[in-house]
Amino acid sequence: MNASAASPLATSPAELIGGAAAARPLDRSLWALALRRLSANRGAIVCGAVFALLAISCIAAPLWSNQVAHRSPTDQPGTGETVSSHGKQVEPLSIDGIPIGPTWHGEYFLGADASGRDIMVRLLYGGRNSLLIGISAALLTTVLASACGLLAGYFRGWVDAILARLMDLIWAFPVILLGVALGTVLSLSGLSIGPLRIESGSLALPIAIIAFVHIPYLARPIRGEVMGLREQEFVTAARAQGMSSWQIIRSEIVPNLTSLIVTFFPLILANAILLESALSFLGAGVQPPNPSWGTLIDDGVARIISAPHLAIVPGAMLALSVLSLNVFGDGVRDALDPRGTPRRRSRGGR
Repeated sequence: MNASAASPLATSPAELIGGAAAARPLDRSLWALALRRLSANRGAIVCGAVFALLAISCIAAPLWSNQVAHRSPTDQPGTGETVSSHGKQVEPLSIDGIPIGPTWHGEYFLGADASGRDIMVRLLYGGRNSLLIGISAALLTTVLASACGLLAGYFRGWVDAILARLMDLIWAFPVILLGVALGTVLSLSGLSIGPLRIESGSLALPIAIIAFVHIPYLARPIRGEVMGLREQEFVTAARAQGMSSWQIIRSEIVPNLTSLIVTFFPLILANAILLESALSFLGAGVQPPNPSWGTLIDDGVARIISAPHLAIVPGAMLALSVLSLNVFGDGVRDALDPRGTPRRRSRGGR
């Protein structure tokens, strides 16, 4: 059984008994309709393609590093090493410590940083780290928030009281302040929870921090939706048939939360990427020598007058990624539910 049983007048007795099987074609039609709505939103499609292009470029960082730049993101120039720049052979890092500017070809495409490392290579690898942390943190947030929202919304009582107070405790702190505090403390000693051990400097550390601070922002909407779903007729019918609470959650509640989770995921991902860059910029996220867009912006600020592109380029990559994800997320929301009408209602009526 599924949400189609919410309106007995719109379904046959066979559908009331075998709701799960009968709802599958309708499920497919709903997702097909959402896909058609999304494809008609050209702005969302263009922004989704822009983010995909940025992601592919960052994933291909090893290709640029090995085939074009011929150096890793941590390589420093050797003694006497020269590179062609505007028809001349110059050192990547002069005797006075002045790094080379953009060559616009091959090695040092965007120039070098204060240590003589290739900015273009570090930009691509930094985007790779930022996207890896953002996507991983968003997925972890989705899993943890969904579990908390499901348990609190369905079982209510003392389970809801405990989880709701924990969410309120996390919610009480501004995201950046809580992230900086946790990142500063854990970057020195690492994180140890029972057998789980995350060493300081590991990329898993900012993933865990970002996922933790974002849990209430998804758990609360899920909890509210679950509290409404559990009072619907199709859930009451499932209880009358002898289904256990966990069976009802798995077969009746979770399928009706899919559109909500899919709608929130691009927005959670955008916030995770932005928070990672903010933490890295403040020294509480990705630790040197690992690059990220936040650390590159931090390095570029020191040379904002003489070489503004060192801060502008990673800042533009970050802004473009977050903007494209937000616009695409708005398009997904409008495609799935233009007026915020719960999915279960659209399935029950004519």
